[in-house]
Parts: sequence; C-alpha cells; structure tokens
Amino acid sequence: MSKSLVIVESPTKAKTITKFLPKDFKVESSFGHVRDLPKSKLGVDVENDFQPKYVIPTKAKKQVTKLKDLAKKAANVILATDEDREGEAIAWHLTKALNLKDQETKRITFHEITPKAVEEALKNPRDIDMNLVDAQQARRILDRLVGYKLSPFLWQKVARGLSAGRVQSVAVRLVCEKEKEIQVFKQEEYWTIEADLKKEKQTFTAQLIKEKNKTLKKLDIKNAKQADTILNNLKNTNYQVEAIEKKETKKQPPTPFTTSTLQQEASRKLGYSAKQTMMLAQRLYEGIELGSQGSVGLITYMRTDSLNLSNYSLDNIRHYITEQIGQNYLPDKARIYKTKSKSAQEAHEAIRPTDINNTPEKIKQYLDPKQYKLYNLIWQRTLACQMQPAIIDQTKINIKANDYTFRANGSVIKFDGFLKIYQTAVKENILPDLNEKDALNLIELKKLQHFTQPPARYTEASLIKALEEYGIGRPSTYAPTLSTIQERNYVLKNDDKKLQPTEIGNLVNDILVEHFPQIVGYNFTAQMEKNLDKIATGEKDWQPVIEKFYDPFIDNLKIKEKEITKKELTEEETDIKCEKCSSPMVIKMGRFGKFLACSNYPECKNTQPLFVTKEEQEAQETKEKCPECDKPLVVKIGRFGKFLACSGYPECKFTKQIQKTTGQTCPKCKKGEIVVKKSKRGKIFWACNRYPDCDYASWEKPKELEQ
Repeated sequence: MSKSLVIVESPTKAKTITKFLPKDFKVESSFGHVRDLPKSKLGVDVENDFQPKYVIPTKAKKQVTKLKDLAKKAANVILATDEDREGEAIAWHLTKALNLKDQETKRITFHEITPKAVEEALKNPRDIDMNLVDAQQARRILDRLVGYKLSPFLWQKVARGLSAGRVQSVAVRLVCEKEKEIQVFKQEEYWTIEADLKKEKQTFTAQLIKEKNKTLKKLDIKNAKQADTILNNLKNTNYQVEAIEKKETKKQPPTPFTTSTLQQEASRKLGYSAKQTMMLAQRLYEGIELGSQGSVGLITYMRTDSLNLSNYSLDNIRHYITEQIGQNYLPDKARIYKTKSKSAQEAHEAIRPTDINNTPEKIKQYLDPKQYKLYNLIWQRTLACQMQPAIIDQTKINIKANDYTFRANGSVIKFDGFLKIYQTAVKENILPDLNEKDALNLIELKKLQHFTQPPARYTEASLIKALEEYGIGRPSTYAPTLSTIQERNYVLKNDDKKLQPTEIGNLVNDILVEHFPQIVGYNFTAQMEKNLDKIATGEKDWQPVIEKFYDPFIDNLKIKEKEITKKELTEEETDIKCEKCSSPMVIKMGRFGKFLACSNYPECKNTQPLFVTKEEQEAQETKEKCPECDKPLVVKIGRFGKFLACSGYPECKFTKQIQKTTGQTCPKCKKGEIVVKKSKRGKIFWACNRYPDCDYASWEKPKELEQ
C-alpha cells in the first residue's frame, strides 16, 4: 500500500513521467477515455434533465480492470491527465470507473512534461474542476443530440452513411459558400503599364499610377486599345524623378504559437494537415527518446489559445538570444502577448520548447524528418517572438512622364531582427540612388494583360482561421473537424490542397441551411461556444443551455420529417430509358454523388454511372479502343469520380481507371511514372503506375512536382 499510482492518458506520457518520479510512484496510462456515451443508442435521457448514460467501451474494459486492481493496492491515486476540459473529464471519468474515494485521490496538472513542472504540480494538487467537466459533458451531449437525431434524418431523406454535426456542418457551409462565390464570379479584363528604367548601370521597374493627376484604379485600363493609346501618348517622352519619399518602418515579430496558428503555419510552410500537425505535436509533448537522457517532453501542451509565456521560459529565451544570437537582437524587456480571445486561459502557455537549449540541430538525430520540421518551426517562432523587430527602409519614387506618373517602390532590410531566425514574406527591392529631377533612360515600355481572380478556395489553414474569426470551435476541435468533413466525403482536398465541396456535401449543406438554419448558423454556433465557455467558468449551468437548444431543434425536426420527402431532395427525371426494363431512368443522389437509377425500383434495380444528357455522353467518347471488344471507350462518372468504360455496355463491362500522369519518374523503381490517384474516401495521393509490380505511394506531393 505504499506506492502512489499516477494515471495519465497515454503510454508515451507515462514513460516520460516515470523518469522524473521516485521509485514509490507507479505511472500507468488510461489509454484515453475510460467512459463514454454508448455507440448503439443515444445515451442521453432527454426526459430527465439530459442526464448522460455512460458506459465503459469494450476496448477500455481490460485497462480499467487493471487500473482498478492497482488503485486498490495504492496509498493514493494521482490523476495527471491533460489540463484542458477533455483532460479534466477523463480524470472525472476515472474516479467513477475506478470507484475512487475523494480523500485518496489527487488531481494535478502541468503544461509541460519536465521534472520542474511535474514536481511543482505534485506540490499543488487540487480537486477536479467540475465546471470544466460540465463544459466537456455539455459539448459531448450537444454533439450527440445533433448527430444522433439529425443524421438518421439525412439517412432517411438522402442516403445512408451521412452525418451532421454542430461544428462540422458549419465548416462544410463555409466551404460550400466559398464555392458558390467562385461559381458566380465574373472575370474582368484589365491592363497595367510598366516602364523599365535605367539610371547609369542600374535598372528598375516602375508602374503607371496616374493620368493627368488622376489616380488610376485597378480596372481603369479595361482593354488593349486603351493600353495602346497610353503607350502612343508616351512615345518620345522624357522620364524624370518627380518626388522621393523615404521612411523607416518596423516589422514586429510574430506572436508565439497557439493551436490555431501552429496548424495554420504548419499547413503553409510544411504542407501538413491539421490532423498531422496535432499528431506530431502530441508526440513532441508526450516525450521523445533522446539517447541517454531517455524520454523527454520537448514542447509544452499543444492545445491552447493562450499567448502567455512563463517568466522562467522568458528568462531562458532572453539568455539564449544574448549568448547565441547577439545582444543587439534582444529587446530591453521581454515581450508580453495578450490574446484577443476572451475565453483564452491565461494560466496556460503558448506552445513553446520546454528547453530552448534543445536546439533543432542538437536533437535532430532523435527525430524523424516530420517531427524535426515541426519542432524547428516551434523553436524558431518562440525565439523570434522575443527578438527585436526588423527595420526596413522603404522608398517611394514618383516619376513624371508628360501627363503620366509612374511609381517605383523599394525596400531594404536595414536590420534583420527576428528575420534572422524566422522568415516571413519580407522581400528586398533595391532601387538606384536617385535624386529629385534626375533624368532617367527608358529601356522598355510594356503593357500587361490581367484578369480578376475569383475568391480563393479555403485551405485547411485558412478554414481554421475563418472558424476562429467566427468564434466557432476551440483548440481541441479544429483538427478533428477538418478531418471529419473530409472523411465523410463532404469536402475533398484537390491537387493544390484546396478544399472543395462534393456533390453530396453541397446537397447536405443546402438541406441544413434551408431547413435547419440554427444548426449551421454562424452566430448561433459561436454563441453556443460562448455558453460552453461560461459553463467552464461556472457562470452557467449546463442543462439549461442544452434545453434551450434542444426543445426548438427537436420540434423543427419532427415537422421536417413529415414535410420533406426523399424524392424531392434527391431525384431528377431524365429522358434516358432503362436498358433492362425500358422504364425512365432518374438521377439519384447517393453518399458518393449522383448516379442513374431505374424509376421502376425495387422491381428493377438497374443503376448506371451518370450522364446527364445524350449529348454529354457522346461528347465523352475517347479515341481509345476497348481491349476486349474493340468499341470506343467513353468517360463515365461513378462514385469515385471519372473512369473509362466500354461504350458497348451492358454487353461488355470493361472499365479502366483514368490516371492523371505527372511526367515524374518513380523514385523507387526508376521505371514507372508517378500518377495522381484517389483513395476510396476521395483523398489524393501519388503512386507508381507500375502497381502492383512497384508499391511506391505517398500522401505528400513529390517535391519535384512543386517546382
């Protein structure tokens, strides 16, 4: 009975913490949640104040039995799960699943897995914070009510296998609405005029900005004719410097990383998905084997919306900057960042290395390439946030040419500051040393055609930023939300890693926006997040929050179940006849998109890939011949996209996948060519076209193709 039992969530974390504690401590993992709502039923008593009915999942039963036995033998039990709502809930569920007594149970938290942090936490145990537990329970119950009530509606009215979620449906809505903006966008032509000028031996480029002292707006030069008129007016014209404006600007360093900004920057700079970033960060947090040092937690807790850095870490960072980078890169005092989010917990910290002296190069040998890149990003950003700003000399030069004014913009980095460590989109453009009234030589006058561009599709990074700006979701929800909407086939990531809605994604979104506007309402979802925050701080009770949502939601659902038919949502008539029974074929919507089906169902169960019209079908014919019957192959659309099929169907059922070639030789076998493929869930990957002879495949776009 002498040992203290410490319970954490993961075996990796347990391994790291074991190293710090005396021998009379035993550290065990719960392997995540030990209780949850049942999968087979709602698990929430809506008639009895929304009381949840928790069960121990089958996969957790063996570990729960083991922990129960260990707890009985221990003098006391210390719950050391993560310091967020999810971790607090796991700790509470452990007390229930293991029948722990309050007087024998302690709760400790720490935001980094280091000897100092764990030692400090053991000195300051606390009770389980039931406000945090209730906030997590409320979120779980809300999501269960939406998912288990609305998803069957979608199965019944659209297709089986669909799902709806409180946050995921809003994320899908954002992607769908962006796509609609792109579809209605009307491209406009416009032109710009540039002059390549020279002073002595140095050349530079200036852009036309004024005509007769009137500033030219972006779309003012609408066509080539107008551009040619300006070029004619500028023939045999002298170019002279009219005015020079110089100013010194400071570019401030970026803030330290929160969960959101880490996911965004890892997406932009490293090409990592939000899910991938969090998996890598989890490993860095829980511990990496560093040779003789054993398992070491390399970063602080990675689910945070705080910009706070501890005084201890600031002292170490400032000392490192002084000793390793230079005193001139250190501000007079530490930078203190305050988050704009009212819900942020300032007692938590931003994401930073646990020891700034563990430089990326020093520990590179112990990390895999992806872990190294992410750790390097966090390490550099942490240093940069405490460094001097970059000082940039900016110059604007106005150049007169008769009735026209050109402008050249120059910038020179006078002092690199934080840019020495952390690169951003700052570029130098060095202009010649000029004075007012200097005459310039014209090398070339150019007219350049442009077209306005549609709004950019969301990337994972920009979608996370949009959700954050709307106040939707929290640090722990961004990655699973983005992962879910892609796994559900509502959203696909295209070749450029941009997010596009699928047909089924658009349909489900249209249904939810029209019939359940509250579920996908931006303001409503953001307000619900605020309510959950107030539950976490004890300002609200959780049951009234759920009741206020549930009662009108379920009333509306009952109305819609009666009002709406599957046929009106998912079927369109066509003039195509079924080749089996001659009944009209109809366009139906399935989980993976539209397809043709016989209207005589269930007597006739014939289905075909979709061709909207006879003309479209004819237009899809290819010059390639069927290897089995020599008839032309045609492009068809199935549940996984376009494919080649024999035009002699149904007599000949030959099909063939369409492969998008890249021209890149396979790096593994050196014989095949890399082609673009899609997984069953619609995710893009790159593979050798000699499969199965060569099994090369990668989720990452080959670097040679990114040039």
